[in-house]
Amino acid sequence: MLLKVLRAKIHRATITEACVDYVGSITIDRALLDASGLLPGECVLVADLTDGKRFETYVMEAPAGSGVICINGAAARLVDEGDKVIIMAFAYAESDEAKTLQPKIVLVDEKNKITEVR
Repeated sequence: MLLKVLRAKIHRATITEACVDYVGSITIDRALLDASGLLPGECVLVADLTDGKRFETYVMEAPAGSGVICINGAAARLVDEGDKVIIMAFAYAESDEAKTLQPKIVLVDEKNKITEVR
């Protein structure tokens, strides 16, 4: 049996932009992608700490060090600039592997700069 388990998380990122007029996705600073192990095109779950809304989208890359966390397309109507979000990716693993899987958790400051990687 496969279990869906947390693989990577960017915790308390700040939305820097919301752009409705786009095909859709979440654009994330390359440095955060590298630290978390998230990949461009990967499906992520985004949870808005401001109002509790959750949605799925896919990752696009922003320049490293830019601090960009931009919600694009229809999901841009679900957030406001300045909202805090948790960005999560999951993996399917067999029970034995799931027990030992250690997700990469990236903590960021107000400007989406990495403060800690767990």
